[in-house]
Amino acid sequence: MQFSKVSKHLATGVAGVLLTVSALTAAFAAGPGEQVRVRGTVVSLSGDRLQVNSREGKPVTVTLKADWKVSAVAKASIGDIKPGDFVGIASLPKSEGGDGALEVLILPPQLKGMGEGSYGWDLKPNSTMTNATVADAVKSVSGSTVTVNYHGHEKKISIPDGTPVVTLAPATPEDVKPGAVVFVSAAKGADGSLSAAQLIVGKNGVVPPM
Repeated sequence: MQFSKVSKHLATGVAGVLLTVSALTAAFAAGPGEQVRVRGTVVSLSGDRLQVNSREGKPVTVTLKADWKVSAVAKASIGDIKPGDFVGIASLPKSEGGDGALEVLILPPQLKGMGEGSYGWDLKPNSTMTNATVADAVKSVSGSTVTVNYHGHEKKISIPDGTPVVTLAPATPEDVKPGAVVFVSAAKGADGSLSAAQLIVGKNGVVPPM
């Protein structure tokens, strides 16, 4: 009986991860004005109202939808990136050509192909988010370079040593506590209000880098 309860808890946690990432990858492809990406620290969570102090230092309120889901990020490494993996990489163009990664999110195999493409991103000015399949990964003295493919296009992205590399892990609403770092892809209503059905929270010292 106890084993059954644990298995059920783990299954629920994995399902939450997949639902959250599904919405997150869909948000990568959303057009301008459809999504507002909130990055910051939790001030409070009361009922369905999430109060966040954004990275810009402004208070933001997000209404969480019924049955909202939360996932955490878990630390990974450049060495964990393998050919065939589906990844989300935020990057900036380099002066010498090509792109340099700002962060790497290794996505679960079940979501391969979801939100595939390369889109404008707001992690930093002029940054891009690329959801693509890794063709190869080459290690160098200064880091690594991955070649990724999406919709028939190929892109090389360098990943300097020290670049945050994460994957996703189960979390619970109890992890969304004051001081926790969150990433929320929220829908903006006609009245300017924000709502979301999922979020990603920092846990065990690992924060959402996207």
